Amino acid sequence: MRKLMIAAVAAFTMSMGTAQAAGGEYHPDFKEASWSFQGIFGQYDQAQLRRGFQIYNEVCSSCHGLRLVSYRNLSALGFNEDEIKEIAAEKSVRVPHDETGAELNDDGEFFTREAAPHDRFVNPFPNDAAAKDSNGGALPPDLSLMAKARMGGPDYIYSFLMGYAEEIPEEVSSQKGFAVNEDKNFNLYFPGYYNSMPPQIMDEMVEYEDGTPMTAQQHALDIVAFLNWAAEPELDERKSLGLKVMLFLLVLTAMLYALKRKIWANVKH
Repeated sequence: MRKLMIAAVAAFTMSMGTAQAAGGEYHPDFKEASWSFQGIFGQYDQAQLRRGFQIYNEVCSSCHGLRLVSYRNLSALGFNEDEIKEIAAEKSVRVPHDETGAELNDDGEFFTREAAPHDRFVNPFPNDAAAKDSNGGALPPDLSLMAKARMGGPDYIYSFLMGYAEEIPEEVSSQKGFAVNEDKNFNLYFPGYYNSMPPQIMDEMVEYEDGTPMTAQQHALDIVAFLNWAAEPELDERKSLGLKVMLFLLVLTAMLYALKRKIWANVKH
């Protein structure tokens, strides 16, 4: 037991040391938001997911892809078949022209067709080189699994989106080795503080049709909820199934206990 406790303390100490060695930076706790999908009974807010998709489609999709999500998956957000076809048709996908597999026509242009519901979300750039060339050498990350790929999940993304600051806090500027980078954008929650993406969230960034306040905070909440859905679209179904299983087990336990009492009722101890 003593050895186990010593090992646990050592592991904790090493993990703390590793975290400090990896960054050694000041970062406040993530901003916490009340997410409808958190907790045992949490479920996605479909209206919020639709607003989040609107932000992605009108703002984020110009730089960031969703390569693991298909257009037909938008039915989970309440879009009907015609709406999904219309959304997909706004994008084009490259296709071979004939049996030879040729991709370019006589003018050197790619053969394309309108995207269909079964297609994955079309990437805004044909390849990484084109993406870097359009973004000053920075490669915009794919957002399909972003909510699962970052420690803190949705809280981290929300904090990052709301974490841009024009004035650098003293807790950061006073750190040994800290240097201002005027070519990048300061963000209190980003590792290293500076990243290539300028602030994107602002009041009235998009126009909501459902009357929801169009504040920067609301926009950030909505896009984060959508990104969490993109990374975990089965959440509602999984939680619903889990609750049914737990209810079944409780009923089964009660029945087995009653059966046990019935069987042993006349047995003398």
